[in-house]
Amino acid sequence: MTDFTINQTIDNNGPIQPAGRPNLDKGFNPLTMILFVGILAAGMLYVAYSIYVDVQATGVRVTTYVPYILLLVALLIALGFEFVNGFHDTANAVATVIYTHSLPAEVAVIWSGFFNFLGVLVSTGAVAFGIVSLLPVELILQVGSSAGFAMVFALLIAAIMWNLGTWYFGLPASSSHTLIGSIIGVGVANALLRGRDGTSGVDWSKATEIGYALLLSPLVGFVCAAVLLLLLKLVVRNPKLYTAPEGDAAPPWWIRGLLILTCTGVSFAHGSNDGQKGMGLIMLILIGTVPTAYALNRALPDSQIAQFERTSSAASAVISAKGAGHSIIGDPRPAVTQYVSQHHISEGTYPSLAVLVKDIGDQVQRYGSLSKVPAEAVGNTRNDMYLASEAIRFLMKDKENDLSKDEVATLNAYKGSLDSATKFIPTWVKIAVAIALGLGTMIGWKRIVVTVGEKIGKSHLTYAQGASAELVAAATIGAADVFGLPVSTTHVLSSGVAGTMAANGSGLQMATIRNLLMAWVLTLPAAILLSGSLYVLLSRVL
Repeated sequence: MTDFTINQTIDNNGPIQPAGRPNLDKGFNPLTMILFVGILAAGMLYVAYSIYVDVQATGVRVTTYVPYILLLVALLIALGFEFVNGFHDTANAVATVIYTHSLPAEVAVIWSGFFNFLGVLVSTGAVAFGIVSLLPVELILQVGSSAGFAMVFALLIAAIMWNLGTWYFGLPASSSHTLIGSIIGVGVANALLRGRDGTSGVDWSKATEIGYALLLSPLVGFVCAAVLLLLLKLVVRNPKLYTAPEGDAAPPWWIRGLLILTCTGVSFAHGSNDGQKGMGLIMLILIGTVPTAYALNRALPDSQIAQFERTSSAASAVISAKGAGHSIIGDPRPAVTQYVSQHHISEGTYPSLAVLVKDIGDQVQRYGSLSKVPAEAVGNTRNDMYLASEAIRFLMKDKENDLSKDEVATLNAYKGSLDSATKFIPTWVKIAVAIALGLGTMIGWKRIVVTVGEKIGKSHLTYAQGASAELVAAATIGAADVFGLPVSTTHVLSSGVAGTMAANGSGLQMATIRNLLMAWVLTLPAAILLSGSLYVLLSRVL
């Protein structure tokens, strides 16, 4: 199981275990479990009550409960994904503090869960809709259809299956890469079912970024953690930092404080980033099942509606000028949808978008407020806004358009107005995801924590090794947020521990390293295959 060959000691709370190994089998106090179940039940009641209040506020009379049953199932799956994500990624934050005895295991996971919870609550939602934008546009516009639900169910179930599989074998794979692989699988399957080339349903630039991240993340973690440990040895000469803990001895106060601080930072950042992925998918579910309440941001103040009309007029002038000399007859939406799907500008792209922008402006002006948009028109208005926003996003990224700085600023302001009307997250959704992720962090953590703490190196993790790996992981999250890099902190931390073992001359357990690399390499193709197959199956069933 592990090559630890240190002196054996008897733990009064469990079986004989290697000296210095933390007690991972103590379990939780029954009162803690009662509190856990109570919070879970209260969270579900809060979700149900919030949906009831939001639907009542629209004034729409409920004639059938079928959509709400479907909504309940979809929400349980989406929140289940976040719950699994919680205990799957716990090791990112807590493995080093547990194995250096900075915190007892039960305290560490509760601490990490709490800061995961806070991280979700303060998140902006930008990542949530960034994930959604990777999905095929035709499915997003028809999210309430059977194909739309097949998409959401397929990618969530596929991600949960792969996460559970890697967790069962104690392999710290990336939940983010799993979800993105599931999205790619749905995109490929959807394109093939519609008679198109499978590559047309995927944003391959994003897929390429993820491929590079899979290659670079382990190298970054391994090298940076190894270098940091060697630098620490040069600067700090205290030999206790570079030896395994004796019994339950905690590290020096400054190392302990540093490890707890980085554990807190990694937990908080994990919540603020990973929690948003579930939010975006939950919003898609809500839009598909209860569009009257969630398709448009009905809480948008009148001042922003006035601003919307100004930015709409300015953007319309820019787009119309680009499409001068061309005109269209009929519905402009197919041409704009084709551009968003294929990213190829045709003769009808600009004139079609100009007509669509004008139509959206007319709708907003006619109703005067998003809260006054009739129930039967809400879905169409939202789809028009989303389609225009995505088209403008790609136009601004396309260097062939030769847009001036002023034109880009005008289009960007209009896109911001569109997004404020369609890309919003109710407070109750944040709280529900925060509870799911936070509680998930406290359950099922042991398998992956043991892998990181015991099965990567041939000796017990030292204080300096834990600090080096955790600092590199925390710094990586910060860099990823600042520069928008798709780096997996799961990969960085695990390979960081391996790097410190190599730098320390401790040796590596090559069977574990091989299994980790296999899991990381297979994550994308396995998620693609799982979600694509599920999408085809569910499309036919639904």
